[in-house]
Amino acid sequence: MAARNGRTVRDLRRGNRTAVLQRLYFDGPLSRFELGPATGLSSGSVSNVVADLVADGLVEEAGSVDSDGGRPRTLLRVAPDSGQMIGVDVGETRVRVELFDLALTELARAERPLTPRGYDVDGIVRHIRDGIAEVLEAEEAAPERLLGVGVGVPGIVEHTADRGAVVHGQTIGWDAVPLEELLRSGSRLPDHVRYFIDNGAKTLGQAEMWFGAGRGARNALVVLFGSGVGACLVTPEVEHGRAVEWGHLTVRVRGRRCRCGAPGCLEAYAGAESLLERWREEGGRPPEDADEETALTAMLAAAYPPRGAEPDPVALAVLEETAEYLGAGLSDLINLFQPERILIGGWAGLQLGARFLPAVRRHAATYALRHPADKVTIELGRLGPDAVTVGAAILPLADFFAEGGRRAEPPAQTRRPAWRAALEERLPR
Repeated sequence: MAARNGRTVRDLRRGNRTAVLQRLYFDGPLSRFELGPATGLSSGSVSNVVADLVADGLVEEAGSVDSDGGRPRTLLRVAPDSGQMIGVDVGETRVRVELFDLALTELARAERPLTPRGYDVDGIVRHIRDGIAEVLEAEEAAPERLLGVGVGVPGIVEHTADRGAVVHGQTIGWDAVPLEELLRSGSRLPDHVRYFIDNGAKTLGQAEMWFGAGRGARNALVVLFGSGVGACLVTPEVEHGRAVEWGHLTVRVRGRRCRCGAPGCLEAYAGAESLLERWREEGGRPPEDADEETALTAMLAAAYPPRGAEPDPVALAVLEETAEYLGAGLSDLINLFQPERILIGGWAGLQLGARFLPAVRRHAATYALRHPADKVTIELGRLGPDAVTVGAAILPLADFFAEGGRRAEPPAQTRRPAWRAALEERLPR
C-alpha cells in the first residue's frame, strides 16, 4: 500500500527504524521518552519501533534514570554484539583488515606488509581474503553475523551494474580492476555478505565525520596525506562524502613527473614518496632498504633533532617546501569549496603532526582568498592510523542503518551464479 507521497508502509517502517537506530547509536543511551523529540516520532510509534528492534536483538536495555516524580525511565542502546563488520585498508605500506562489533570496537586485526610497488592485483586480493579469514578465525566469529566487508582503496572507484566496484588506480598501475568481482568469485563468505568498496580518502573522511574531528561540521574536507595525497568532500548535499582527486591538481606547469604520469601534480611535490625522493636528490640519506614510514621518521629526526644538535639543512628545507605546497594545495580547496573545517590524516600527516601544522596553516592563508580563509579551521584528524579501516567498516554499517537494521539483498551482480558456486566447491582450497 502506497502513501500519498509515493512511500509505502514498508518504507515508513524502515524510515522509523532507521531514525531510532541512528539516534540511539550516536546519542544513546536514551529513554523512550527522549527518543520522541530526538526522532520526531510519536510516543506510540517509538514504542512500536523499539519493541521490534528489541525483538530483533538490535536494541537492549542499558540501565535507568530517575524521572520527574514518576517511575525511573529505562535507557536503551544499540546492542554492540548484534552484528559485526570488517574494514579493510589497502594502504601504501600494508593491507590492514579489522573486525569490529556494532559499536566499532576492534575485535581482531590482521596485517600484510606490501613491498615497494607491491600493488599486484592477485596479491592484494589474496591479502584481503587471507586477512578476512584470519580475523574471523581469531574471534571465532560466525560469518552469518557479518553486515558486510568495507574496503578502502587508492584511486577512483566506479560502481558498475555488471561487475560491481571497478577500481581505476592510475598511480598504482590498476586499470579498471574489477575488485568486487575478484573478491566475490573466491569468497568463502555467505552470499548475503556484501562488499562495499570505495576510495580510501572517502572512508577516512567518513570515519572522521562520524567519530572524529569532523563531528558537528556541515561542510568539511578530510585530507589523506600518505605516499600520495587525496581528499574527501562532505557537504549537506554530499552527506556521506565524495572522493576528490586533489593530489592531481597541477601546481607547476612542466613540473616534476607525478606517479600518474602527468607533470606538475601536487602529489609530485607534497606526497611522502616525492618528499623523500627530493631529500635523496638533494643529498639526504634515508636508511637503506627502509619503508616509507621509517624513512620519513628518519627525515623528521634529521630536520628536527634534539635541542643542542644541528638540524640537517637539506631535510629542513625540503619539509618547509612541502608545507608550502600543501598549504597552497589547501588554498585551492578553500577557494573552491569554502569548508568550515579541513582535517589532515593519513600516516604521513600523522607523523608530521603538530610540528608541520603551523606552517601549513600560514601558507594556506597566504594563497587563499581572505574571506573563506578566515572562516576555515585546519586541524589534524583524531582517529589515528586506523581511521581508514574504521571508515571502511562504516560503509556496511551505514547501509545497515539505511535499511532499518535489516540486511539488504545483495545486488544481482554480486550474487554467485549456481554454476560458479558449484565450480568453486570443486576447486582446491
